[in-house]
Amino acid sequence: MTSKANHSGKVALVTGGNRRIVLETGRLLAALGFTVLMGIRDVAKGEAAAKKLGSNVEAIALDVTLPEGPAVAAAEVERRFRRLDVFVNNAAIHYDLSARALRPHRTVGRKAFETNVVGAWRVAFAFAPLLSASRHGRLVVVSPEGGSPASMDSGAPAYSTGRATLNALTRILAAELRGAGVLVNAVSPDWVETDMARPSGRPVAPGAAGIVWAATLPDDGPTGGFFRDGKRLPW
Repeated sequence: MTSKANHSGKVALVTGGNRRIVLETGRLLAALGFTVLMGIRDVAKGEAAAKKLGSNVEAIALDVTLPEGPAVAAAEVERRFRRLDVFVNNAAIHYDLSARALRPHRTVGRKAFETNVVGAWRVAFAFAPLLSASRHGRLVVVSPEGGSPASMDSGAPAYSTGRATLNALTRILAAELRGAGVLVNAVSPDWVETDMARPSGRPVAPGAAGIVWAATLPDDGPTGGFFRDGKRLPW
């Protein structure tokens, strides 16, 4: 499913710290020839993780919860590379299945929206010009199916409603960036073996492969869609 083309010379940025799905996504992109930037708040931890993934992977300071964090990171990428070919947004917090909408924890809810929605919006706004400069930019929003009203159930209300909002933003961004040659899609990695899902999830590798599939779509590929393993999902 993952593109076998050589993407040497292209630049990809993956957010979400040093989580397993992020590391596997970075590893796969690096194997395809991308220079991979791992966006993380703790650069020391990011550099330690990047060393394990290859010489063309490095950490970059990026905190999506800080108002100026994404803009500062975007300025660094622009200074060094003048463009960005792939941006994978995977930053998310507060997945709590025991929480209930009728027993809300308002502080948790605000923090979840600040990171999962407002933070994602900040980085999209900051990096959209660099993706447009690529003329073949790909913006991938990692969005588990818990954010789809078609499959939503009780539990994790702050996380799920935030993801649903982010899905709506994905559609809007796809429409606004279409003219610049940027394809914008949401991808569910499914329930994988992450810190949240272990040990009940499936292996991380196929989930990351689905993300990389969207990151390496051809210019005539889909935009504004929701996918898992390269297959379209209902919003």
